[in-house]
Amino acid sequence: MRVAVVGLGVVGASAARALARAGAEVTVFERAAPAAGTTGTSFAWINSHQKNPLPYHELNVAGMAEHGALQEDGGQWFFRTGNLEWAVGAGRSRLVEAVAELRRRGYPVEWITAGQARRLVPDLRVPDEVTDIAWYPEEGYVLPAALLARLWGEARDHGASLRCPEEVVDLAAGPKRAELRLASGARETYDVVVLAAGRWSEQLAARCGVTLPMADPEAAGSATVGFLGYTAPLATRLDRVLTTPTLNVRPEGGGRLVVQGLDLDADADPATVPGTTGRHARELISRLRGLLAGTEGARLDSLRVGQRAMPADGLTVAGFGAAGSVYTIATHSGITLGPLLGRLAAEEIVRGKESALLAAFRPDRFTGVDKSDLAPLTPARFAGQQ
Repeated sequence: MRVAVVGLGVVGASAARALARAGAEVTVFERAAPAAGTTGTSFAWINSHQKNPLPYHELNVAGMAEHGALQEDGGQWFFRTGNLEWAVGAGRSRLVEAVAELRRRGYPVEWITAGQARRLVPDLRVPDEVTDIAWYPEEGYVLPAALLARLWGEARDHGASLRCPEEVVDLAAGPKRAELRLASGARETYDVVVLAAGRWSEQLAARCGVTLPMADPEAAGSATVGFLGYTAPLATRLDRVLTTPTLNVRPEGGGRLVVQGLDLDADADPATVPGTTGRHARELISRLRGLLAGTEGARLDSLRVGQRAMPADGLTVAGFGAAGSVYTIATHSGITLGPLLGRLAAEEIVRGKESALLAAFRPDRFTGVDKSDLAPLTPARFAGQQ
């Protein structure tokens, strides 16, 4: 079976790896560079917070487990070191309700004291008014570049090839074949095309008759955009994820941290990325100093505006379109779900084994749906929403 994969982010690399391991002849088309899309600007927190309805929560829990299983085969990109979360004011009741719901679902979470939290993160500064902190021991974070290297490296080991830079500009699907038209004017035919183009998926899907409404990745202040600050190396002790009312933080390796202030995302605009010494950068650094000791002299090496690949209803899309030769994957939870979606897609494409986990996420749910009738997604403004 000859399979083309469009896009080399984590989702595309996961699909290429699984397909090549299953015996398919795989060619990946990437328009710019590996990780040039959302993969390169992700907070990369592995979790199943606020993932509703229940089938979406279950899919993300399975995605978390897939990272652990994959890492057992070697490599280090997933750090299952847990997440600490607290909230104040109105956010406190939201957190209590969220923890109760997760407990009912059997998700590992417990309440701990500020003292216990400081034993887990010695440099943590907990506000005096915070007495109870939610501890999620099975969560963690990913280093996206290291994950991509593992997935794509193994895909290459099994014969997958990369065409980069090579842009796919058109896609025609039939019952048994799909044809790609490239920016160069060349046309190529494959048994199956896997569309893993992230925030560029809607236009390509429409070319082959698949309705895939995506939230606008260019809309300033919307649910699809957000600031990510990357610090210079710091002498602070943090090996876990922190999700707090003012700042979300995770390690990035080499003493560097990734910081995110969700309320600041109202100002995020892909067309205007602020500098590393401007107002937003200064605010992120100020919040970091208030959260962790050992951050004196902290500065940002870069401040990026991430653009999320988000289907318009907020839920994952995975499956064949009506023609049967194009398999579409689009998801907001690409880092958490990437390895799982790649494996399940390969099983469906190569072996014809449909996954019950994906039953609620087929692209045909959008058939006949007018994008303008879908309610706009609410931007993430407190921990867990993103």
